[in-house]
Amino acid sequence: MLPDNNRKAKIIKWIKKLGFWGFLFFLIKGLLWLALGYWGASLFR
Repeated sequence: MLPDNNRKAKIIKWIKKLGFWGFLFFLIKGLLWLALGYWGASLFR
């Protein structure tokens, strides 16, 4: 019973880590798209 509980804990830890890195990835991606849009709009002024 103990190895199964340990396995679940590892899976939960992995999902939490993936969630953090996923959040960071999409945050940076969104900021880059906003910067690209701002830069693109400033070209056509």
